[in-house]
Formats: sequence, structure tokens, C-alpha cells
Amino acid sequence: MTKDNLPELVTFGCRLNSYESEVMRSHAEKAGLTDSIIINTCAVTKEAERQARQSIRKLHRENPDKKIIVTGCSAQITPDMYATMEEVSHVIGNDVKLESKTWLNMGSEGQGPKVLVNDIMSVKETASHLVEGFEGRARAFVQVQNGCDHRCTFCIIPYGRGNSRSVPVGDIVNQVRALVEQGYKEIVLTGVDVTSYGPDLPGEPSFGQMIRRVLALVPELPRLRLSSLDPVEIDDDLWHLIADEPRLMPHLHMSLQAGDDMVLKRMKRRHLRQDAINMAKRAHDLRPDMALGADIIAGFPTETDAMFQNTLNIIEECALVYCHIFPYSEREGTPAAKMPQVPHPVRKERASLLREEGEKQLKIFLTNQIKKEHKVIVEKGSFGRSENFSPVRLSQDYEQGKLLTVIPQSLENNVLIESVS
Repeated sequence: MTKDNLPELVTFGCRLNSYESEVMRSHAEKAGLTDSIIINTCAVTKEAERQARQSIRKLHRENPDKKIIVTGCSAQITPDMYATMEEVSHVIGNDVKLESKTWLNMGSEGQGPKVLVNDIMSVKETASHLVEGFEGRARAFVQVQNGCDHRCTFCIIPYGRGNSRSVPVGDIVNQVRALVEQGYKEIVLTGVDVTSYGPDLPGEPSFGQMIRRVLALVPELPRLRLSSLDPVEIDDDLWHLIADEPRLMPHLHMSLQAGDDMVLKRMKRRHLRQDAINMAKRAHDLRPDMALGADIIAGFPTETDAMFQNTLNIIEECALVYCHIFPYSEREGTPAAKMPQVPHPVRKERASLLREEGEKQLKIFLTNQIKKEHKVIVEKGSFGRSENFSPVRLSQDYEQGKLLTVIPQSLENNVLIESVS
């Protein structure tokens, strides 16, 4: 089968979706779905759904003879919205999209139901899915957990992902080992709510205990990176690894959302402002080269100027350098959508101010990285990322995935620059 014949995949949303797209790519290829376009949707905002629908229409216009298959969180939550689109051939739910039989039953002749979406809340397990490789990537993702038991007032994702389920440690170890054997030097552990890992498994291993076992059983893995963490859910084993394990990258991402206690309460988050500050301080004390990121929502319902200022201030207080800023987006069916709303222009302005502060903190952080030794993994050509995820422009092109020791000499547009030798 030539590359031109492979099923096309369009992915929206999170790292977990990216991982799952690779699972589907393998299943669809083996099922012979060569004349298909698979849209893996996101439901985190209305804008994400709008972009998915727009992409479906555009792809159908450009490829009228190809079958369009829609899946992902938005398809799970609102399957009828996609089933009524004349461009769409099939709508597949989030659990069945990862099963090979789903794609085999669909086949190349268009068999299978138009809508195949189950009750996601009835799903009890998250099976490991062996991904043999990731196209065009320097690092690979391994799913360790899916779903979420919490019900933040702004979030629709539990209804797309179901309740929290953990992948057994042995399956994770096998997946990591297989990817390392293929030459991947950096693995990212991903999930919807990874710090909730373990209570549903025999022995109830914690997230940190699972990571410790992975590192012990795959000693040839050079670099391990983590996805988003809840500030109050980091267990003692993980803190010990952060302090003592050089293969665990000094780069943590907080699921923060806000820096004001009243806003956090109305979001039904599990942490307070001080919890995030304490986490940041402890991480920086243990690893002085630590880089912290965070997800932050601008203009959450009822957010006053004073509440917003607390969120703006926490970027500097926690030295957050990789900030993912989102203006609040109403989601029908969530409690926050019924709260008094902040005007859209105010949300946009606050998001802009948060991004400016994030860029300022990033510049401060990267300036301190100049003339220090970094181990960089090449992402593409002459661009790579250091242990703490600092962007580095290299003096020449290298093979993707190669690990290099680099001492940057300058900074341009918040990218570290290696001098030309």
C-alpha cells in the first residue's frame, strides 16, 4: 500500500487525541479503508466543534469520492449533529474507535451502521493499544489513563470520555519498551486526568509508583515527560522522582485554570490558589532547572477585575513559562453556562493580558538558559527541545529524534540559538 493510499487523519484537540489517532490509523489501514478521511474531533470548546464541522465540509468539497468518518469527543457527546451532515458517512464513539473490529466491520464497501456510539459511562476499562510508531514525531505518547471522575462546572469532557480508567502497569511498560526499541528517545505519558491513575487497578498503584516501575523496567529509556497534572494530586513517589530521577524531564504542566479562590470554587476545582503556589515552589526547589506550564481560562463566569488580577499575578508568582490560555467558551449542558457571563470582548482582552505575561515569564526563563548545557532532542531539521522543553535553534539540520548536547549562545524571539561552530 502506497502512502498516497493510506487513510487521511485530521486530529483536533489534546495529546490523547493525537495518540488515539495513531491507533485508528493502524486499524483503518489494516481494514483497507484507503479512500477514507477520519476526523478525530474535540469538544472542549464550541470553537473546536465549529472548526471540525468546517473541516468536514471543506474536505468533502475537495474529496467528494472519499468517505468521511467522524469520531472523538464531540462525536461521542453530540453524534446526531454529525449524523445529519450529508458529508458524513459514519459517526463512531470514543470507545469503539479504538477497537480493530469497528474498522474491519466498516470495510471498504461502506458496511456498518452510520452511527455507532455507546454509553461511555458504562465503559469500565481502558485497554492498552500498541502503537507501532508516530508519523513525523521526535517523541511518542503512551496512554496511561482515560476519563475523569470529577465534574468541573465548565467541562463537558467526562461525557465524551467517561469515568476514570487506568491502563495496567505491565501494559504501559510493554508499550514504552516497544517504542524505545523502535528508536524513540522520549516518551510522554498522557491521559485525561493522569494524577487519578490507579485506584481501579489491583493493588491501587499511584501515578508515581507506576512511573517508578516504568523507569525501572525500561532502563534504556532516555527521557520521560508527563502531561497535565492536578496541583494537589502529586503523590510522594512522584515528588521523589522529580527530585532524584534525571530521566524524568524537569518540565511539569499544571491543570490550573485560574488563580483566584472564588473562581476555582465556582469551577469546582480540587485546589486553591496557594496549592498551586506551593506546588511551583516545591518543584523549583527540587529542580532549579524546572519549567512549569499551565492551562488557564480567561473570563470565567462571574470573574471580576480583582479575581482576574489574582489569576494574572499567579503567572509571575509560580513562574509559569508555558501558558496555554483559553478565553472561556460556554458549553451547553454544563453548570457554568448558566452562570452570569463575562462579556466576550472582556474575555478576549483578559486572555491577551495573560498571554503577554506568559511571554514575559518565558523570556525571563529562557534568558537564564543561555550559555548553559542542554540535552536537546531534534524535532525537525535544525529545531529541537531541551529537557525543560526550551525551544532551541540548532546550527545545522539533524536527523529527527537525535539527542544532542548544546550550549545556546543567544536568544531570538523566545528561541534559544546555538552558535554556528
